[in-house]
Amino acid sequence: MGRNTRKRRTPLATKAIAASAALALGGGGLIWANFYASAHESNHQTWGGNQTKAAQAQVATISCPDVGQKLTNVPDRARTDVAGELANLDRQITDAYQRLATTRDAQARDASFVQNSILQPLKDRRQAILDRIKLEITRVGGTAPGDLNSLAACTAQNANQTTAGGQQQNGGQQQGGQQQGGQQQGGQQQGGQQQNGGQQQGGQQQNIGGQAGNGPVAADFVDITKVQPNVQGKPRQQGGGSTGTFTTRCGVNANKNHNTDNVIVAPGVANGAHHLHDYTGNQKVNAFSSNQTFLQGGTSCQNRSDLSSYYWPVVRIQDGSQDFDQNRDGGGKEGNVGKILTPVQAQIKYVGSPTSKVAAMPQFLRIITGDAKTTTNGLANANAHWSCTGFENKVQLTTQYPICPQGSKVVRTFAFQSCWDGQNVDSANHRTHVAFADANGNCQNGFKAIPQLTMRLVYNINPPTVQNGQVKNAYAVDGFPEQLHKAATDHDDFISVTKNGLANKIANCINRGQNCA
Repeated sequence: MGRNTRKRRTPLATKAIAASAALALGGGGLIWANFYASAHESNHQTWGGNQTKAAQAQVATISCPDVGQKLTNVPDRARTDVAGELANLDRQITDAYQRLATTRDAQARDASFVQNSILQPLKDRRQAILDRIKLEITRVGGTAPGDLNSLAACTAQNANQTTAGGQQQNGGQQQGGQQQGGQQQGGQQQGGQQQNGGQQQGGQQQNIGGQAGNGPVAADFVDITKVQPNVQGKPRQQGGGSTGTFTTRCGVNANKNHNTDNVIVAPGVANGAHHLHDYTGNQKVNAFSSNQTFLQGGTSCQNRSDLSSYYWPVVRIQDGSQDFDQNRDGGGKEGNVGKILTPVQAQIKYVGSPTSKVAAMPQFLRIITGDAKTTTNGLANANAHWSCTGFENKVQLTTQYPICPQGSKVVRTFAFQSCWDGQNVDSANHRTHVAFADANGNCQNGFKAIPQLTMRLVYNINPPTVQNGQVKNAYAVDGFPEQLHKAATDHDDFISVTKNGLANKIANCINRGQNCA
């Protein structure tokens, strides 16, 4: 995350990259819905558009600097207003991407259309918001970053510039049975050379980018049985370590508690996430919730003292089906389509540190792991882990979704940051108050070990098939529409809320080496 060191690539990890790159070549090529424009196609004001053969155009998506990640020092009194402005920036990108997706005919006729009609107006609107952010920071005595104006301009990205065509990294630290750190695997590019060109058919390319026209695509999937093992061993347990575990059982969101808010990054902003979340634990979490709301929210957890909120983007199956939000913000109106899948298992477990005892989590601590914008941000903060039952100890994927063999289930795992700065329950960019331990399990100077939250979600999914460069019955996580439903955009959110001394009980259980529930 904000202060993390990048993991060194191991020889085993290097082999995994090569294996995945070779598999990606065999998977039919990298083909993007919004990367094509048809000379005969009329504009469509819905996601997806015409699925016929199309001539190659220039633009796959829009990439804008992530302003929120640059704001590491926002005074507390300005954070709510700044968060609202950051949400406005996200809304602008969503609107610009929808314009990109629905003007393919105009783009085919005019090579300057994207720049003149989409990117330049977007830059002007972003500049106005950046000016307001600077004002909000300075009016309470803070200092805005000097280079904030340089973040106004966005660029158009073609397929080989996105993370899906970017250089991948492997590695990551196996800890507490979960993959820790920024493991990137399943690459489509090596040595800067694009390995997954669009597959030609009859001199033209197929527009097959997902049910809504904004992904996923064939290259986003890999047969897990053909990927070389890439999971490393756990750090060596030391004498002063904490070996216990604490499991809290909070269900699988069978009661369909969903919304498209994100109270951590966009408090007070409805549809601030632009995609749908599953919620377990605390039952009263939305954009307008407060710490007091959390204490009154009730819980889906069996332990009634666990009022924490555990929430993540839903997974959908793209087989032509629709769900309740097909015509709603955050759902079909923003490219998140298909039937929502409820996990068949959801394990939430806190584990210890191999090198030290852990301190109790502070009340209302907020942690986000992973990055919902890796398609345009790059993989620095990616922390997605995809695998299949029977393969979890051998293969973990970050940049591709697994195609599991018959009888095997899809597994998403999350391993949160386990080091805390000892002072702040959040930070301006929601990253710098927490960090990952290093490869040996140690926290950096000034940080202390806390129980590491790990989550394991299991899904029954009929295996997708890839034929002639097309994927059928794809599945994907919800996301911001311009992020193209890439596997690497997976992320997870957590707010620690406990009562009756539960936070101390969790830490004490782990420190004593017990397995509690």
